[in-house]
Amino acid sequence: MTTLTQVRQADAGAPAPRRWLQLIMGIVCMAMIANLQYGWTLFVLPLEQKYHWGKAAIQVAFTIFVVTETWLVPVEGYLVDRFGPRIVVMVGGVLVAIGWVMNSMADSLPLLYAAAAVGGVGAGAVYGTCIGNALKWFPDRRGLAAGLTAAGFGMGSALTIIPISAVIKDSGYETAFFYFGLAQGAVVFVLAFFLRAPLGEALRGAAKVAQSAVSMKWSEMVRTPVFWVLYLMFVLMAVGGLVATAQLAPIAKDFAIADVPVSILGLTLPALTFALSLDRILNGLTRPFFGWVSDQIGRENTMFIAFGLEAVGIVLLSQFGHDPFWFVVLTGLVFFGWGEIYSLFPSTCGDTFGSRYATTNAGLLYTAKGTAALLVPFSSLITAATGSWHTVFYVAAGMNALAAAMALLVLKPLRARMRNLRPVKPEMLVVHGASANG
Repeated sequence: MTTLTQVRQADAGAPAPRRWLQLIMGIVCMAMIANLQYGWTLFVLPLEQKYHWGKAAIQVAFTIFVVTETWLVPVEGYLVDRFGPRIVVMVGGVLVAIGWVMNSMADSLPLLYAAAAVGGVGAGAVYGTCIGNALKWFPDRRGLAAGLTAAGFGMGSALTIIPISAVIKDSGYETAFFYFGLAQGAVVFVLAFFLRAPLGEALRGAAKVAQSAVSMKWSEMVRTPVFWVLYLMFVLMAVGGLVATAQLAPIAKDFAIADVPVSILGLTLPALTFALSLDRILNGLTRPFFGWVSDQIGRENTMFIAFGLEAVGIVLLSQFGHDPFWFVVLTGLVFFGWGEIYSLFPSTCGDTFGSRYATTNAGLLYTAKGTAALLVPFSSLITAATGSWHTVFYVAAGMNALAAAMALLVLKPLRARMRNLRPVKPEMLVVHGASANG
């Protein structure tokens, strides 16, 4: 047990700059893997035009990527909690590069799917590690720290959407896959050398939200109803955003607005390019914004507001998305109402089940994204059967509305009844990481 004297001695070591540096490096690593998910939509149509595999078959690769990215995170999280973040992120950087190089050479669906799996394992290793590290370094500001880290993933592709589009147009999608894959993987590999978990540092300040006074192992966590409610809500919220991420280019093409110029605030771009760039920015900004809000007013209250906003945005997009201006604006609203799930759910998990096993526990919850990804290919099939995207939009909006209601009516009372949740005092904020230096 760490004494108050030891806490004050550790506090005198001023770990604050150290933890912010760790956070920044985690954000950069996340930005380097963002294109594996958020840049994917740019490659769907070129792949279809070259090989004529069908958009639904190509999107299976996206599902495989998300499944492997998410479902192996608990294993990677266990390794991080045991050995530290360095080696896990290094391996992740190598796999990220290999995955996109394989994509550049894929001339069959099995090879495309294999590349997606390799890239997914690499991305999951980086994503789970960086989120877990943020939760451990910032127990007093979990929402903000998780949000800033997740923002690297949400916004990381914003600056490269236009360059990737240009390379695809001028040199082919194969060139874009190859060179961007190598560059992204190299940056992650180098930064991995400097990552480490907190080793008993104490942090100034107190959390305003109730947090667990004990840390649960994953085997204890999965026996609580709170975990499964969080899991279901995560799945409900993830589906709509993943469909928008994977299908935005096909949706714009079906709406016949992809190449229509749109001018906003003096900037003129084709509607799809504009939407992709704006969506990435808002998808990133929402994560620290709503994460910070949740640090102030509570996780469930923030979930209700954000999830409701997402539902409204999807309904409006279904009604007005055929107009190129509103397509850009409303897809931005949809992503702003969606991206915060990647700060709210891990921070809620850390609050509820403790810091010590935060990487493993948050990783297990993150597999809900992989479960949701299994539903993404059905969006193409439903659209083909109905002749429009309206059914897909309304189903996704309904899921969001249900998750918003569950936040207040189910999750909040369940968490309130957990005996180990209570406000955390400043002297209790001692963070623990792996026993290894990693």
